Amino acid sequence: MKHVGIAAIAACFALSSIPAAEAKGCLKGAAVGAVAGHIAHHHAVLGAVAGCIIGHHMAVKKAREEKARQQHEKGWQAHQDPSHHPI
Repeated sequence: MKHVGIAAIAACFALSSIPAAEAKGCLKGAAVGAVAGHIAHHHAVLGAVAGCIIGHHMAVKKAREEKARQQHEKGWQAHQDPSHHPI
């Protein structure tokens, strides 16, 4: 149990040094991964690390998809605008 406490403190220091933009999704994934790792033979720290990596990847992927969707909608609105005719 002592090792889990030390690992949690180390993780807090490591996460506090990461800028907020880079840590997006990491905390949520780390929490889920820690619980899953703890249930799977007491590997909470490994689960937290894996969850952080996966959570960050999913957050970046979601942001990329949202940006592409907004650009698509912006292009579609310009196409539908009657005052915008490239003649």
